[in-house]
Amino acid sequence: MDLGTILGVVSGIVLVLVTIVTGGAGIANYISVGSFIVVIGGSFAAMLVANPLSRMLGIAKYIGIALKTPDWQEEKIISELVAFSERARREGLLALEDNLDEVEDEFMRKGVQLVVDGTDPDIIKSILYHDLSEIQSRHQTGQKIFDDWGKIAPAFGMIGTLLGLIQMLVNLGGDQSVIGAGMAIALITTLYGALFANLILIPIRSKLEDRDKEETRVKEIILEGILSIQSGDNPRILLEKLVSFLPPGQREVLRQESAKD
Repeated sequence: MDLGTILGVVSGIVLVLVTIVTGGAGIANYISVGSFIVVIGGSFAAMLVANPLSRMLGIAKYIGIALKTPDWQEEKIISELVAFSERARREGLLALEDNLDEVEDEFMRKGVQLVVDGTDPDIIKSILYHDLSEIQSRHQTGQKIFDDWGKIAPAFGMIGTLLGLIQMLVNLGGDQSVIGAGMAIALITTLYGALFANLILIPIRSKLEDRDKEETRVKEIILEGILSIQSGDNPRILLEKLVSFLPPGQREVLRQESAKD
């Protein structure tokens, strides 16, 4: 679980509530069911117009990705690729098939299988890059949902503001309490739209972008390793190629572990 995401949302809400309380207006004055319906319900309805129903019903999957901290195990993947390289140099590429069932990553297993089958390097590169492109395309679908929603929600906040102003103007010169209620709805709806977009929707989009970059890096490590194994690179050279994808601290740890082996 990504505690930073949860902590950020909770902290943002708490800070707003503290500001309201210290301002002396009272939290009850900032609660409006109508404003909530206009912003959340209205913006979701607009997203249904813009996207297939199945995609919108699957947004929980993208929220789950944002809330979960993935463990890509880059060090383990690099160690496995180096081990495959060492075995290929000792026993030949066909020997790698014996260990395919132990490979957990489907992308890596597919790449090694293509090497074992004697597939041309350019074809392997084309196949794996196509797979990577499809993965990124799926990621971009989720990012676009929250990007679009983050733009639409404030607009529905403004729609709620217009509704409140109309209510206020209709009663202008009449019941002062109705006029005040209309103005309150106008401003509260704008507040809801801004909060929903900037505290939840846009940050989730950014988090999904980070997840995409992380997985893409792992897949590029695997792809580089697969092509190096097929070309017969020295395992030490392969290790240096792959650790270059990692932050400096992780590189040194992996080098030390490899030296022990």
